Amino acid sequence: MTEPTRFFNRELSWLEFNQRVLEEARDETIPLLERLKFLAITASNLDEFFMVRVGGLQVLRDRGIVAPDPTGLSPDDQLTAIRQRAHEMVAQQHACFSQIEAKLADAGVRRIRGAELTERRSKVVAQVFESEIFSVLTPMAIVPGSPFPLLVNQTLHVCVELAPDATSEGLSRFAIIPLGKALPRFLTLGADRGYSFILLEDVIGRFIGRFFPGEDIVAHAVFRITRNADFSLRDDLAADLLAGMEGILSARKHGQCVRLEIDAAAGESLVSFLTTALDVAPEDLFQVPGPLDLASFMQLADLKGFEPLKYEPWPPQSSPDFDPSVSIFETLARQDVLLLHPYQSFDPVVRMVEEAAADPDVLAIKQILYRTSRHSPIVAALARAAQRGKSVTAIVELKARFDEARNIEWARNLEENGVQVIYGVKGLKTHAKVCIIVRREPHGIVRYVHFGTGNYNELTARLYSDVSLLSANEELGADAVSFFNAITGYSQPQRYRKIEAAPTGMRQRLLELVEGETQRKRHGQQAFIQAKFNSLVDPELIQALYAASQAGVPVRLNVRGVSCLRPGVPGLSENITVTSIIDRFLEHARILRFCHGGDDLVFISSADWMPRNLDRRIELLVPVDDPPLKQRLIQVLEVYFDDNLKARVLQPDGKYPRAKVPRGAKRRRRSQEILYEDAVNRHQEAQQSQRTAFEPHRAPGKDE
Repeated sequence: MTEPTRFFNRELSWLEFNQRVLEEARDETIPLLERLKFLAITASNLDEFFMVRVGGLQVLRDRGIVAPDPTGLSPDDQLTAIRQRAHEMVAQQHACFSQIEAKLADAGVRRIRGAELTERRSKVVAQVFESEIFSVLTPMAIVPGSPFPLLVNQTLHVCVELAPDATSEGLSRFAIIPLGKALPRFLTLGADRGYSFILLEDVIGRFIGRFFPGEDIVAHAVFRITRNADFSLRDDLAADLLAGMEGILSARKHGQCVRLEIDAAAGESLVSFLTTALDVAPEDLFQVPGPLDLASFMQLADLKGFEPLKYEPWPPQSSPDFDPSVSIFETLARQDVLLLHPYQSFDPVVRMVEEAAADPDVLAIKQILYRTSRHSPIVAALARAAQRGKSVTAIVELKARFDEARNIEWARNLEENGVQVIYGVKGLKTHAKVCIIVRREPHGIVRYVHFGTGNYNELTARLYSDVSLLSANEELGADAVSFFNAITGYSQPQRYRKIEAAPTGMRQRLLELVEGETQRKRHGQQAFIQAKFNSLVDPELIQALYAASQAGVPVRLNVRGVSCLRPGVPGLSENITVTSIIDRFLEHARILRFCHGGDDLVFISSADWMPRNLDRRIELLVPVDDPPLKQRLIQVLEVYFDDNLKARVLQPDGKYPRAKVPRGAKRRRRSQEILYEDAVNRHQEAQQSQRTAFEPHRAPGKDE
């Protein structure tokens, strides 16, 4: 087999992942507003894909770089394949939108077009236009020979074609109206029952003449541009990383236009004007048969009063291991605790930091912050801890893509409150998730740690499937402190007792684990590999998995997104299966299991198996050795591999058909539903146990 056929192209694999999300939007067994949400996610995903991946490939092409990827495709080859696939996907998105929109109208959620307005609603819309819209929006005349105005990335605009006048030498004139973000996209019209709305751009189209009194308007159309956002900072050359990142944010405003979306009804002269002015190639033009920016329709997915059109609520369950009346530290002194989010609440993690901020015995808090919520209780707790005189250190990753501005804002706020803020490590992105709390106790200093596969964001912890490990284990605590000090100071990375970190040793450790299974199988011992992560791209690790398969090692992988590994190829990967699960929660946890001769080795990790994670990021690989917790993670993996409702199985040709239900299967198994039911059962059993525990009253005045 030739080398290129051993791998799938990363970009095309990502598009297939987005297609799987789109298939959820097309699934008629899913509630309507949830289908709309999945559709909005595919649009948002595609926006970022064009900004980052397509933008980066265009830069490579324009610089004359023709070096192929592992599949043998040059940047230009990849761009050609991407455009073809993306145009197909956009057509499917809008066909799906039309179907969902029609069904939503039947269910009482209806978009009103201008021609459908009743006399009463016309008056309401006219009043809103005059009192709000007309006062806020400002048209910009495009003057030939003058610089073209700077248009905001990913924002709707209306392009207006005006008839020639005496000064235009018989040529049409053009103007642009930026819609900005000050006005809502969805204008509520109300209804006797249900919900009716009209889009902002439809209102503007209805009254477009008010912006150009006395002019003859030939045509108008809504359009949207996507700029290249793939700018990176050479932070080894930046004297001030904070200022450098602010420069990156500014540069994105001027990035090259990599995609132009425009209403499919737009006339040829208007389209020609925009493609010329924005220097857009014909293949980067997307003429859209419906509303632009489908990602914004996420707002409708949260409509109140339409609960039958949504999933049944699955509120996060309290962990039976934590008693609200008992200190987090008292609980962790007795046992390690594993939390499965979002099935189990993220509150204990927040509570751990908040308790530490208030506890007089806590001496120090050390934490890595990659992404947090806008009003993060964890960030607030760190600030309070510093104000109370504790030593607080936060590693803030300013290069967390598209969260840079927020991270800069609260990093400055933390500094103002006395927190020692460190802006990551030169040349690397800090992606590990760890919090260390150092506490003085009667028998000495104890280090409490939290390791996670997800961010310290209590909001996304309700939507992302992740794992938290909380522990007072002495070796884990010592490793965590050594790891943290290696990042924050000039100390050389230490040899850890339990954990492993990237980019220093994780790649080698993973290769050793895979090779260990390969060698055991060759010597006739029991061997297997099970792993769950988001992306599998790294060629070296993929080759190691191929070698394991060729030795007869069963390899079961659950990869949510990109997988460049080609499974099921005779003589190469016939012992490897790759499944992907797209469901109501975003699969985000990284869990690894190696047979190790029957003595299972189980890990959680912040890292996917990608070159960027293993070579250019600071990541963590954390063993879970506690027998009950290890067994629980093994059961979680088995649940994912047994999914026969939401799982899709990667084929040698790159397709992802749904998993087949085995003959004789008693019922269809949906992994997320099973994990949620387990969390509910654990919570209910704990409550029942509390109710049946008997505690006698003591006689008044009696002492022990």
